Formats: sequence, structure tokens, C-alpha cells
Amino acid sequence: MDLRQAKAIEAANKRRILDVCPGVPERSGIYFLLREEDGFRYAYIGQAKHLLTRIAQHLSGYQHIDLSIKKHKLYSEDNPTGYRVHFLEFPESELDAMECKYIRMYANKGYQLRNKTAGGQGQGKVGIADNKPPKTYRDGLKQGYLNAQRYVANLFAKHLNYQQKSERPNKNQEKAAAKFRAFLEVNNETTCIDNESGGSAAGCGDPG
Repeated sequence: MDLRQAKAIEAANKRRILDVCPGVPERSGIYFLLREEDGFRYAYIGQAKHLLTRIAQHLSGYQHIDLSIKKHKLYSEDNPTGYRVHFLEFPESELDAMECKYIRMYANKGYQLRNKTAGGQGQGKVGIADNKPPKTYRDGLKQGYLNAQRYVANLFAKHLNYQQKSERPNKNQEKAAAKFRAFLEVNNETTCIDNESGGSAAGCGDPG
């Protein structure tokens, strides 16, 4: 591939990103690649001195997240489980700290991270424990319950409804209904991208 072909591919990839998320700048910041499927949420958080160029590079790269994007594609009405693109602008001096912050935040929100490290560009980068299987039987049970909770809540949010068997439920039936409603109220916040720490927030579509 010669330089002209490489430049043409880069320009085409940038147009694809701008089609999904108009307004991605060539300034520094943190970017978010998010997707949801069958009640499970996935995220990759990265930093870039030139956001548009860096995000576009994922469309033709061979990192773990690049291969995932090639498999699942970018979000569209015809591809609702594809990756959505969001970004926050930060000065270069804050990129390491903000990348680490948002990786931790999304891990705590229950996203399955496609990052291999906990962020930052300095020496001694550490891996993310969330990429590893649960260490104990109890951890596995807890994670399995949470996964099932998200899956069922997603089904009811999108496709199903429920009702009690009796028009005049007794106390036990009322308690059962309350427990089920609580089960469906799994944390399903649409986004945890915010404007803390002075970042300039922007995003495209509902991050889910």
C-alpha cells in the first residue's frame, strides 16, 4: 500500500466516524466506544491528542478493540448493536488521569471493558482485573446474578410487560411484585459521561 492509498483509507475512515458522531475534533481528549447487546454493555475508553484521527485508526487496526469493531461494526439504525462514539475534550496534561478515571467509572457501572490496561501512558501500566474470570465461587455467583438481572430487565424494558395473577393481591403477592420490580430496577443509566473535571462533553446518540 502506497502513501496515497493510506491517506485515502484514513480520510474514508474519518468520514465514517463523523457519520456516526458529527463534530469529533482533532483536539485532545478522551473517547468512548460503547455498545449493548442482549442486556450486556461493552466499553472501550481511550485517550488521544487528535481525537478524530485516533478513533478512525481503530477502523483499520488490529488491536483487540479494532477487531471487535470490525466484527460488530459501528452503530446505525440497521445495526443497533454496533459501537457508538462519544468524546470529552481535555488538555493533553490531563489525559492520563482522565483515561484512568473513566475506565474505573465504566468498570464500576458494570460495563465489560475491552481495555487491556487501566489507562495512562506512563511506565508500569497495570492490567484490568475485570478482564479476568471471577476469583472465587461467590464472585462468580454474584456476577452471574447481575448478568441475569440485566438480561431480564432488558427484555422487559424492550419487549415484555407483567401483571399480577389476582386483581386484589394479598400481602404475599404484593411482596412478590415489589421484589420483582426491584429486580428489574437494575442500574441502567444511559450514560456516565459527564462534565466533571472541566472536560467539554460531547456525544452522539444514546450511549445505552
